[in-house]
Amino acid sequence: MRICEPISIKEYDRLTCEVEAPGYTSLPENIFTALENFLLANNTMNRTEAAELLSLSARPGIGKIITAKNYVGLITMTDGTVIEILPKIAGGEISISDARRLLGEMLKSLKDIAFKDFNISHLRTDRMNLLEIFIKMFLDEVAILTKQGLKASYIPMETNERFYKGKLLAGSNIKYNLVNKERFFVRYDEFNINRPENRLIKTTINFLIKQTKDASNRQKAANLLAFFESVAYSADFEADFSKSFIDRSMDHYSKALSWCRIFLRGNSFTAYSGSEIAIALLFPMEKVFEGFVAAKLRKHIGDGVTIQTQDRRYSLFDMPVSAFAIRPDIVLECEGHKVIIDTKWKLLSENTSNNGILQSDMYQMYAYGKKYKTDSTVLLYPRSDAMNKTAIQYAANDNLKVDVAFIDLRDADSSILWLLEKLALFMVGIP
Repeated sequence: MRICEPISIKEYDRLTCEVEAPGYTSLPENIFTALENFLLANNTMNRTEAAELLSLSARPGIGKIITAKNYVGLITMTDGTVIEILPKIAGGEISISDARRLLGEMLKSLKDIAFKDFNISHLRTDRMNLLEIFIKMFLDEVAILTKQGLKASYIPMETNERFYKGKLLAGSNIKYNLVNKERFFVRYDEFNINRPENRLIKTTINFLIKQTKDASNRQKAANLLAFFESVAYSADFEADFSKSFIDRSMDHYSKALSWCRIFLRGNSFTAYSGSEIAIALLFPMEKVFEGFVAAKLRKHIGDGVTIQTQDRRYSLFDMPVSAFAIRPDIVLECEGHKVIIDTKWKLLSENTSNNGILQSDMYQMYAYGKKYKTDSTVLLYPRSDAMNKTAIQYAANDNLKVDVAFIDLRDADSSILWLLEKLALFMVGIP
C-alpha cells in the first residue's frame, strides 16, 4: 500500500497496527511493521537514542503499540511513505501546518544543521510536508552556491592519452600500450569542478529528485543538475566527505555540505538503521527548545549583556581535583551580575505534585545558583494549558531563589521580552 499524503502525528501519540481505537492512530500493517523493525534494529545495536525516539509495547484488545517520544522530524520509507512527528504545542488545537511552521522556525536555531538563514514564513506549510520543506531548504542553498560559482581545483588524472603530457606512468604504460605504441599512459593535473564537494552535492540532488513529490522541488532540482553536468556522481560518498575541505575560499559550501551529510547519511544528530527507512531526520526536542530559547535571547538582549550556552567554567567539586562538571543551558552576564536559565521541554500541570517539576531539576538549579553566585536562576518551560500561573518562585532560607517561567511558543518574542523585563537586567524594547 502506498500512501502519498504524509502521516502526521505528535509527540507521545500512540500508533496501532490496523486497530481503530480512541486516542490511537491506526497504521497499515506494512508501515507499522517497518517502524517496528526500525525500532528493533536500532535497539539491537544498543542505540539508546532509538529507545528515546519510539517505544514498543502491547495492550489487550489493541495489540502492539508504538509510542512516539521526545524526538520530532520525519521518517521516510523506501515505498514513499512519509511520517511526520511534530511537537506537542499548548494553546488549543494548533493546526498541522502551524505546527510544521513552528518546528521549522525552531530548527533554524540548531547549530548542527544548516537552517540558520532560511526564512520559513513564506512556505505553504499546508501543502508541503517536512520532507519537502527540508528538500527546498537544501535546493535553495545550492541555488545560492551556483550563483556564487562552483569551486574548481586541480584534479589528478591518470588516463591513456594520444598525446604525451604530465608524467609517464611506466608500469601502466607497459601494461596497456605494449602493442598500442601511439598512446601514453600518463598522470597530469586538470583544472575542473569535478571535486569531492561538487560530487556530493550532485549526488544529493539526484537522490532527492527521486524522493520529492513536489513539482516545484523536482523542477528546481532538475535545473540545478545542469550546473553539475561536468561533475561525476560520487562513487563513495564517505570517501568524498573525508576529502572535502572547507577553508575561507569554500565557506559558501559549508551549509550545502551539511545538508549532504544529512540526506546521504540518512541522519541528523544520529545515524539510524532500518532497511525500509530511506531517510530519518530526527531531532530531540530538548535540544531544539534550548537552541530556540537561546536564539530568541540573543535577538533581544541589550548592549553589554553576554550570553553563553552550555557553559563549562565550573565543576561541582574542586578538590582534590575538579570533578562532576556542571553545564547550565544558558548564562547571561551583565556588569558582574549573572542569570542562569535552564530550559526543560515538558508541559507542567497544576494537578500533579510540585506542578510536575522534577526534584532532580531543582537540585540542579540549586547547585547552579550556589556555584555561579547568581542574581537569578530560572527554569524555563513551554506554556502549558494545565497551568494557570504565569510564573512561580521558590525561595530557600539562604536567600537563593529559583523562578519557574513559561514561554508561549505561538508568541515566543513577547514571552522572551517579558522574561527579560522580569529579570530586570537591562532596559528592554521591541526592536
